[in-house]
Amino acid sequence: MPIGTRRVDFLVDEKIAVEIKALTQLEKVHLANYLEAYNLEIGLLINFGAISLEFKRLHKNKYRE
Repeated sequence: MPIGTRRVDFLVDEKIAVEIKALTQLEKVHLANYLEAYNLEIGLLINFGAISLEFKRLHKNKYRE
């Protein structure tokens, strides 16, 4: 689903945004706030590019590991 020039990778039950990355290291800029754009409470960021799998639970302008 497009948001301007951006889009979320997966939108689960129209409640959870899931963003997939393949980066060696996540930066704060990669925690793009799709939650605000979609008016959602919860999101999940999954990174397959690091040495081991990384994931972060996103919650309205905050994130948790």
